[in-house]
Amino acid sequence: MDVADYIGFVAVEGDLFASAAERGELSVRIAPCPDWDMGNLVRHLGMIHLWAAANVAFPESDWLDVKELPDLVRCWPDLAGESGRYPDDADLVDWYRETLANLIEVLKSAPADVAAFTFLPAPTPLIMWARRQASEIAIHRFDAEQARGITSHFTPQFATDMLDELLTGFAQRPRPLNIEHPQVIHVHAEDTNEHWYLSMGHEDTETFREGDAADLTLTGTAADLYVLLWNRTPDSSINMSGDTDLMSLWNDNFRVRWS
Repeated sequence: MDVADYIGFVAVEGDLFASAAERGELSVRIAPCPDWDMGNLVRHLGMIHLWAAANVAFPESDWLDVKELPDLVRCWPDLAGESGRYPDDADLVDWYRETLANLIEVLKSAPADVAAFTFLPAPTPLIMWARRQASEIAIHRFDAEQARGITSHFTPQFATDMLDELLTGFAQRPRPLNIEHPQVIHVHAEDTNEHWYLSMGHEDTETFREGDAADLTLTGTAADLYVLLWNRTPDSSINMSGDTDLMSLWNDNFRVRWS
């Protein structure tokens, strides 16, 4: 997909997330995110939007180091608030929609060759940030809808692309694994006929789009694989063939946390 496609998904996914968030009390718990309720999730995603937009609008050679909302006041004084405080719960979802609109405007208006910092592979920095935000919103939209008892749907094309970001981007970031010899997980999205082979070693993980033998093969729709591998559906109906203990290795080590 091109950058316009990703920005379109940012808009759609963001609207779905906000619609789910405002359907009830913000105190409802978010099962995949321990100790978080819906309010925490809305605040987190709004801050992430401000952070991502700042990296694109005010590009530096390194990413903007942000730990909390006050760190973003200098970039977005109106949205981060002069005191760096989040809005009250009554205004929180409206504030989220404003951060989303700001992100969309920044992504649309940025030069195609903007020299923003990147941390995942992509054809251009702008594509990386638009793609990253689309997936960030999508997985948290799933969280919000799950908390509201809403069944989530992802189109095969979108889910395949988001799955590819996870498997060729985040999965390959350096992390030591407590294994004696390399293990291979084959991921097969049967509805789009896409394949990924993750070779997990003690020091690093490499992802290939072609392969043969695997220790574990996961087969299912791109959407089901996407939420499974983001550690959202432990009771997934994905077909698993081979050493299913490798799923514990994945679940324990391949997580993305804001820090």
